[in-house]
Amino acid sequence: MNFNRVLAITRKEVVQIRRDPRSLAIVFLMPVMLMVLMGYGISLDQKNVPVCIFDREGSQQSQDLLKHFQVSQYFHIAKVNTDYRSLAAAIDDGHCSLGVVIPNDFSEELRKGGTVDVQGIVDATDDNTANLIFGYAESVISGYSGEVQLEYFRTNGQIEMNPPISVEARTWFNEDLDSSNFIVPGVVVLVMVVIGTFLTSLTIAREWERGTMEQLISTPVTPFEVTAGKLIPYFALGLLDTAFCEGIAVWWFGVPFRGSVWLMLLATSLFLTVVLLLGYWISAATKSQLAASQISLVTSFLPAFLLSGFVFPIDQMPVVIRAITLVIPARYYLSLVKVIFLKGTGLGPLLPQLLALTIFAAILATLALRSFKKSL
Repeated sequence: MNFNRVLAITRKEVVQIRRDPRSLAIVFLMPVMLMVLMGYGISLDQKNVPVCIFDREGSQQSQDLLKHFQVSQYFHIAKVNTDYRSLAAAIDDGHCSLGVVIPNDFSEELRKGGTVDVQGIVDATDDNTANLIFGYAESVISGYSGEVQLEYFRTNGQIEMNPPISVEARTWFNEDLDSSNFIVPGVVVLVMVVIGTFLTSLTIAREWERGTMEQLISTPVTPFEVTAGKLIPYFALGLLDTAFCEGIAVWWFGVPFRGSVWLMLLATSLFLTVVLLLGYWISAATKSQLAASQISLVTSFLPAFLLSGFVFPIDQMPVVIRAITLVIPARYYLSLVKVIFLKGTGLGPLLPQLLALTIFAAILATLALRSFKKSL
């Protein structure tokens, strides 16, 4: 390999990037747009859920229960209904996501030490959201129930009975259970997929469409030198964009970074090599910018968004889909990013993911070099 020829190809590609406003827009604007839109737009937390109340009794005890919903960060009381029909209409119209119906014998049953059934109605058009809301509501009512039980024991002179088994929950790595700590590092993966695969998918195809490939073929450069020279600028831009996005994640969104910077650089370099080679292979195989851009979107961005574990947990997918995710490079890099960011794990446990990315890079390098031939 002749380094002077590689440097000449690199300079040529840098000039081409500077002259292409679309490439510059993708390089500098796309990372910011993705980080802002997905960082704020995608959230797995449910807070301030609107609640409609139908209190059939209106006693002090029923109002105490409503106060527990008011002080909870997960709910806010949007409307107090006077009949069941208006409560159902509010849920049907989308004004409330949860309806709570307190029976007319609420306080009487509590004084007797009996069990009272409080009805909860949830809009389950989104079943995941409905399950979360039910869980939050049960937690609020369970807390109020514990207070009522304790007060009953004190009033009747009974000894409080503690349960024989209790659970003391401790959350590690994401102590506040903030979904942005899960979402924002994943956006880094999507940025690299867009920057890497989409831009390099136009490199060789652009040479063919503009008629400059004949001049490139007539030079003594080898296919390896062409590949290396064309990918180096995008590799540098990818590292720059990744560092920029990680800075936004840490200093703007407050995502903790507990791992090694050098380990993150290693993982990023491997994944960036994979996506660059994928885009280059698509470009060399199609020789058309339009076809290359469409294929790169289908084969890179969409799988990275849907099958990497960014939004949907892989272990909850069907067996066939889980098998397909094994050939999605973004799956392994996403796992690396989250572990390095939140856990701060060392090199040892990350070797399987790093090895998988290395294998992907070797396979795609072979395919890319075989697809580019110095012949018309």
